[in-house]
Amino acid sequence: MTEGRQGPLAGVRVLELAGLAPGPFAGMMLADHGAEVLRVDRVGAVSDRPRTDVMDRGKRTIGLDLKSPDGVAAFKDLARAADVVIEVFRPGVAERLGIGPDDLHAVNERLIYGRMTGWGQDGPLAPTAGHDIDYIAISGVLSMLGREGDKPTPPINILGDFAGGGLMLAYGVLLALFERERTGQGKVIDAAMVDGAAILFAMFYQGVRGGFWGPRGTNLLDTGAPMYDTYETADGQYMAVGALEPQFWDTMVRLMGLTGLPDRDDRAQWPALRERLAAEFRTRTRAEWEAVFDGSDACVSPVLSMAEAPDHPHNVARGAFVESGGLSQPAPAPRLVGAPAPDLSPATRLADLSAWGINAEAAAKLRAQGVLA
Repeated sequence: MTEGRQGPLAGVRVLELAGLAPGPFAGMMLADHGAEVLRVDRVGAVSDRPRTDVMDRGKRTIGLDLKSPDGVAAFKDLARAADVVIEVFRPGVAERLGIGPDDLHAVNERLIYGRMTGWGQDGPLAPTAGHDIDYIAISGVLSMLGREGDKPTPPINILGDFAGGGLMLAYGVLLALFERERTGQGKVIDAAMVDGAAILFAMFYQGVRGGFWGPRGTNLLDTGAPMYDTYETADGQYMAVGALEPQFWDTMVRLMGLTGLPDRDDRAQWPALRERLAAEFRTRTRAEWEAVFDGSDACVSPVLSMAEAPDHPHNVARGAFVESGGLSQPAPAPRLVGAPAPDLSPATRLADLSAWGINAEAAAKLRAQGVLA
């Protein structure tokens, strides 16, 4: 499946140590654009049944016992043929296993070693457990999320695990690949979700310190403003309103047939304005409002469920969702115009490891020992 892969990362080989969310997401981002990603899991977790997890698409997989000396030696053989390793353990674990950056750079100085953790490789919290909610809490990001007067609300695990974690790691891999072209040397990437979440909010840190961004739920983009919020419709669905600029606001108001509205530029009038909008949106169903705003510059859109999104005409026209292995899923992004279509097949076990530096005889011996699957 991955042999002869096409795309801007064709020819780049990635060893991805199996883990939760951000590591596989980074591997998916690389595989989507042509990298040959070999997922290394526990021996008992691998079978001949394809893995249909979206984040494993376009990859191959093997099982390897990294607590065995022979398993560690085999991983080093794989690393000799690799360009990138994605490692997802707590700080120090890879070193104790004998597959840390120094261990692998000793066999491949060009190897890029991407480390994905929540807290980073150093600092007082580095050795402790955590989850997305903890990382965005410590970064200050969580304090800004939620409605006015309500408690902070985590946005699932998008900001820490995926945007601040896996996506930042994939970006770091690309930076290191680019630098390696000049230096010939591989880099160690310390990708921490707490760092990634913080940099995503760079504009808002500046806003808080500059005094133009207030407490959560009171600002222009965080549901504080009635012109940037969601409103319930007659059938219990929702419309999303983003009519920030005056020209978009005027279009929305005209299409809704509203007159005598409170002044939107007077923050003291925002509660009254919100009430008027809420009352009006409850007079029609979501489908009826969609028809009202269709093709306009009102910046008003239906809030679609995840089941509905793939069938929206715009998403259909752009091919924003694809089906692979019987599963509808987001198409690779960003798009490189003219690049070949990516391979999104479910991950399957790789039996022939000769291209990765382990010949058939050595592989058979490792399998007989229960070290390789």
